Amino acid sequence: MIYLDNSATTRPHKEVMETYMTVSERFFGNASSLHRLGMESEKVLNRARSLMAELLEVEVSSILFTSGGTESNNLAIKGSLMSSFQKGHHVITTACEHASIYQTYKSLEAQGYQVTYLPVDEHGLVSITDLEQAITKETSLVSISHVNNETGSIQPIEKMGELLHDYPKIRFHVDHVQGAGKVPLSIKKSHIDLLTISAHKFHGLKGTAVLYVRPGLHLSPLFHGGEQESGFRGGTENVAWAAAMAKAYKMELAKSRSGVDELKKLRQQLIERIVKSEKLVLNSNSKYGAPHIINLSIPGYKPEVVVQKLAEKEIYVSTQSACSSKSNEPSRVLLAMGKNEELAGSAIRISLSYESSEKEIETFFSTLNDLLPSIRKVVKS
Repeated sequence: MIYLDNSATTRPHKEVMETYMTVSERFFGNASSLHRLGMESEKVLNRARSLMAELLEVEVSSILFTSGGTESNNLAIKGSLMSSFQKGHHVITTACEHASIYQTYKSLEAQGYQVTYLPVDEHGLVSITDLEQAITKETSLVSISHVNNETGSIQPIEKMGELLHDYPKIRFHVDHVQGAGKVPLSIKKSHIDLLTISAHKFHGLKGTAVLYVRPGLHLSPLFHGGEQESGFRGGTENVAWAAAMAKAYKMELAKSRSGVDELKKLRQQLIERIVKSEKLVLNSNSKYGAPHIINLSIPGYKPEVVVQKLAEKEIYVSTQSACSSKSNEPSRVLLAMGKNEELAGSAIRISLSYESSEKEIETFFSTLNDLLPSIRKVVKS
């Protein structure tokens, strides 16, 4: 099997699964209970929180565990706006955001909020000037992804943070889900108020994420019925999942120290093969971008058919984001980058991990070249 869909999800590490099983079996008590079993579970949860804080270089009190990136993004956005309702009804995001941000803002528009969707250039990047010009007296929140989940474009988050630091009434939320463990980002240097990461993007378990909340910042909770997670997120704490996430992130950062350079080499190999091909069109930035995400189009071919045919050979890639991959619509992200509908409607995404190899890349391309003639016949029929 050749797995090249790591931006959709990653295979959990064996050590992560072992941590989950051990904590589940030994520390099954409710972490909010006052008896010994509860206090033992609470200690494990606190250790996981402390480790995540250490790895992210932030305060322990700023770490909230949630059920996933979607919940974290919704809590950051809606929780901010509900807690600062009088501060302004204008918010800023980009035209290329993940569905968990883009659709959240669309729902807020229906509630009367004014949303500015910043345009992006042909590389999927936002202009700092455009961001500055979009700010009004009513702006209360800016929400932008660090690494685009479809193309791997890296936004200039640190420069954005420097700009927004001069506007203390505006909260700065960053979706770091695709960048965590692959593209370094300093929360403090970037003056980030809220930041999302999700465990299953770095070989943790699905259903666990972290929302960083700058100390002193208040959010209105989306869930009511408990005082867990500093009162921001009611519900029984998932101790085993949190411990497994901390384990996974520690392992990912350790692998990144030596693995990022290898990922960059694989990315360059991918790009060179795409550029040389007469049938493929590169959509990702050839020089700059996340080392693990490459987006390409195959004009004249249906991407869902390409994905299925490759899967029959046990080679796994994707079309758009996994959250949007069942849609037959052209990629909203690529259209925003100025790609035509043919390119936006024939794109596939290759996403690597530190376990990917040069041999896998070679096998992917040779198999794709062998399959394309038969896929074309399917398209014509």
